[in-house]
Amino acid sequence: MPQRLEPDLVERRDFLGLAGIWAAAVAILGSVLGMLRLPKPSVLPETGSRIRIGRPDEFPSGTTRAYPEHQVLVLSNPNGVAAISMECTHLGCVVAKTETGFSCPCHGSAFNADGEVVTGPAPRTLRWLEVGQTVDGRLIVDAKREVSPGTYLKV
Repeated sequence: MPQRLEPDLVERRDFLGLAGIWAAAVAILGSVLGMLRLPKPSVLPETGSRIRIGRPDEFPSGTTRAYPEHQVLVLSNPNGVAAISMECTHLGCVVAKTETGFSCPCHGSAFNADGEVVTGPAPRTLRWLEVGQTVDGRLIVDAKREVSPGTYLKV
């Protein structure tokens, strides 16, 4: 006869039955939590690649304007308006505008004012992006469309 302070021993068969019930409960709980995540997308939609930069009269010849939130630099000269990506072609760091061109603070690449590689590990020139006009005449830059270096939109 067990004494009052000694716990009752759980038989092997009872222990295995309880373990099975707990395992099933954990599996069901995990499944329910997984199903609750289904309505929320795990991949968010990509933002648009077209950047509205303004009207052509906002870019008189000699204007340089950076759009750091899009890593784009817009140039204007007598040839027209152009856009250069400010992402280094080495590993995608954001380059900084300098007096002579651009420099990458991460790995030391240097580019001239046209985005051509001067020094460093960057394998190619900075990307020139397509500049276009909307129906109402505003300028847009398409960050997904690359054009050949030196391509300007005449406005």
